[in-house]
Amino acid sequence: MLEYKGYIARVDLNEDAAIFHGEVINTRDVITFQGETVRELHAALEDSIEDYLEFCAERNEKPEKPFSGKFMLRIEPDLHRQVYIAAKKTGKSLNQFVSDELQHVIHT
Repeated sequence: MLEYKGYIARVDLNEDAAIFHGEVINTRDVITFQGETVRELHAALEDSIEDYLEFCAERNEKPEKPFSGKFMLRIEPDLHRQVYIAAKKTGKSLNQFVSDELQHVIHT
């Protein structure tokens, strides 16, 4: 994984072309880059992010920030009720309960 200005990218190797290619994974906008060496890959990521930011500025659009912290989730109504009750039993809001549980899952 590579990171630049909060944008995180995944990198893969295309063995046939003998080139690394990457894609920013924490935004819905498509931002890609490629390079033959690690140094080229880092430079290409930075260039792609800067190009993206300039493109947005030229169009008077706000660039998509890497995740806002809002998380929409669709679940079965009965599961929704059960999670709500579990949150209330702990004295937490539904949001805080789910956030804490997700943190627990990630760190175990």
